[in-house]
Amino acid sequence: MSYTKRQFVEAAFEEIGLAAYTFDLSPQQIEAAMRRLDTMMAEWNAKGIRLSYPLPGSPQDSDLDAETTVPDSANDAIITNLGIRIAPSYGKQVMAETKVAAKMAYNTLLSRATMPLEQQLPGTMPSGAGNKPWRNYDDPFLQRPVDLVDSGPDGVLEYN
Repeated sequence: MSYTKRQFVEAAFEEIGLAAYTFDLSPQQIEAAMRRLDTMMAEWNAKGIRLSYPLPGSPQDSDLDAETTVPDSANDAIITNLGIRIAPSYGKQVMAETKVAAKMAYNTLLSRATMPLEQQLPGTMPSGAGNKPWRNYDDPFLQRPVDLVDSGPDGVLEYN
């Protein structure tokens, strides 16, 4: 079972020293932090960090008790980075350890989201001695592979 948006917000407040058991957080403060959480996750989504976070269509459509289905490996990155984002609104100074933890956790998410671009050898490259002419029909150059499915990292599938 993954965190809800409310649990992420409360954990971020704890990270900056405004724990719910010590300070009474108003519903407006929790709603504002949830909107910051939604915008942070939308920004990460735009950067290619897909965490299956339920992004709302508008700020009014966001549900505070919605389960996020975010993988456990991303929880620390979300909590610490949200804490850094909401701390100035409450006049809090973020500790250096929190900043380092947030940066390391974010870098982990970036490394998991990074996909190397696939490279193909150009059709102008000579095939060399290892390629037999009866396989290439006497073509001295490498054949470009035929890929019938084209899709980008976020695009829809196009069949040629």
